[in-house]
Amino acid sequence: METGLAVALGGAAALLLGMLCVLLALAVSGRRRMQRDLAAARADVDTLRARLEDLEASRVAPAAAPVVPQVEYLITTAAAASAERVPNRVVLSAAFGEPLVKVVAFGFGLRRALSPESRNRIAFEVRREVKRARKQRRRATKRAARQAAAGGVGREAA
Repeated sequence: METGLAVALGGAAALLLGMLCVLLALAVSGRRRMQRDLAAARADVDTLRARLEDLEASRVAPAAAPVVPQVEYLITTAAAASAERVPNRVVLSAAFGEPLVKVVAFGFGLRRALSPESRNRIAFEVRREVKRARKQRRRATKRAARQAAAGGVGREAA
């Protein structure tokens, strides 16, 4: 019994290690894809900025244009926040934190389900259910025998 448990725990550990490797590979590939997309977006912004400057330079200014003071409106601080680098520790914590909690909770549930108390309780419930079904079959057999002796199964009393 101990070797079976050891084999099961070894298999579970190997499965957990494999899942961990897959999650790490997914996180790394997702980060690389995000960096490629960010570089492409920056290149598009630079291209659009150059086109805008060309259009503004070629535009003829009106003769009597009213002078309007330039006011910058700040809608969001997203540009300032994107300049900060997020530490790898925070990214790894977010990427592996929730799945790791799920795996640990699953392991706890599995260990509890395979405990001797749980197995004994399940065996007791199965024996009790088998006894109940056996008694019910005996009652049904006796009832059918009484009906057959009383005049047939299909007849109704008038």
